[in-house]
Amino acid sequence: MKIESLIRLMAGTMVLLGTALAHFLSPWWLLLPVFAAVNLIQSVFTGFCPPVILLTKLGWLDDTGTIHWGGRKNKN
Repeated sequence: MKIESLIRLMAGTMVLLGTALAHFLSPWWLLLPVFAAVNLIQSVFTGFCPPVILLTKLGWLDDTGTIHWGGRKNKN
């Protein structure tokens, strides 16, 4: 899976979850999709994206932007 696909999946999940929680519990949950949207917009301009940083530090993201769940396997 490419990192761009994961970011879109996470953002879409936050929008659906926040909308459902706002409908069933409280309108304050609409702040969750707002946060996801603001984070997407700021990442375009700054290049700062927390999931990318986390996956890189875990060693799960290679230089081509492909995610290797559980880390890269050594071919020794």
